[in-house]
Amino acid sequence: MKKANILLKLEKSGVIAVLRSDTKEESLKTIEALVNGGITGLEVTFTTPQADEVIRETAAKYKDNSTIVVGAGTVLDAMTARIAIMAGAEFVVSPMFDSEIAGICNLYHIPYLPGCMTITEMKTALRSGVDIIKLFPASTYEPSFVDAVKAPLPQINIMPTGGVNLDNMAEWINKGCVAVGVGGNLLAPAKTGNYDQITKLAKQYIDRYHEIKMVSV
Repeated sequence: MKKANILLKLEKSGVIAVLRSDTKEESLKTIEALVNGGITGLEVTFTTPQADEVIRETAAKYKDNSTIVVGAGTVLDAMTARIAIMAGAEFVVSPMFDSEIAGICNLYHIPYLPGCMTITEMKTALRSGVDIIKLFPASTYEPSFVDAVKAPLPQINIMPTGGVNLDNMAEWINKGCVAVGVGGNLLAPAKTGNYDQITKLAKQYIDRYHEIKMVSV
């Protein structure tokens, strides 16, 4: 049930913010700004200094908020995956598929979202128990690529990441993507300390997501 509940939270979040911060402090302030704007899906990448501490403190801060789901991104090996999970990560994301990471995540009933670009990679990931495939980098493809993938693999859940923005988000979601990963312009204001702007942008993304889902119902 643990894994199923986390997957449901990821799907309900819809927009997963991918944090690549220069410092722990920047990351924590960015997370607060995102949550204030309504974003509940948070991926703390391990390119961020003290990423495990960011995850631990965020998980503790929002432990009573059942909508918040915090995970680890840019996880390159099983050891890092376990560190993230022990810190409180509810999902693990990597830029590629790794069978050892999949094994650790399965052991702890934690969703693993590997980056895949080909049908072969996706099939291998699915056979290893992966529930959501991160299409990465999504900027390499058109949203119509989802149709091509779902033809032979109709059961697949895809989350495009890299190049998703307010203008093209509807195209991806309307193709049946379970969620979208967003970084780029959403988080850019953190570099100048403009966290109020991050909150405004987060609200725009969430409002747009709900608008798209309402229309597609």
